Amino acid sequence: PMTVSPFAPAALAAMPPITGATMATAAAGIKTPGRRDVLLMAFDAGTTVAGTLTSSRYASAPVDWCRRVLASGRARALLVNSGNANAFSGAKGAEATAKSAALAAQALTIEPDDVMLASTGVIGEPLAAEKFAGVMGRLAGGRAPGGWRDAGGAVMAAESVPKVGG
Repeated sequence: PMTVSPFAPAALAAMPPITGATMATAAAGIKTPGRRDVLLMAFDAGTTVAGTLTSSRYASAPVDWCRRVLASGRARALLVNSGNANAFSGAKGAEATAKSAALAAQALTIEPDDVMLASTGVIGEPLAAEKFAGVMGRLAGGRAPGGWRDAGGAVMAAESVPKVGG
């Protein structure tokens, strides 16, 4: 069993819903079967975005994708997975990134270029994007405001507590 960090907060903050954003999580089996490992957030039309990305010459495929999407200053969705960082994965990683965005876009009836992506976990293995196909309809249909604790749990890599404010 995982030991909880001594730096973990005694209690997790209750995060309020954000107007114009809905989210859902699911277990896609990215690395560990049955573990909640995917977060899909959808944003209302007209949502603007900004970001700061790594300056590393060896950025992951999702970072390269987001650099391009950020240039438009808008996004309608964010798809995050844990268990596989899709970093140092070459052309296969770039293909998995494009397929992931396409699956999210299809489920939300938006364009792939309106989807931001993030991945965390194992480095050096291409992401099996087809695993998203089995949960994407449920994610898109199950979105609701709030749900930060589930969202924070779905994007955990090696952390011992969900990634939410404390």
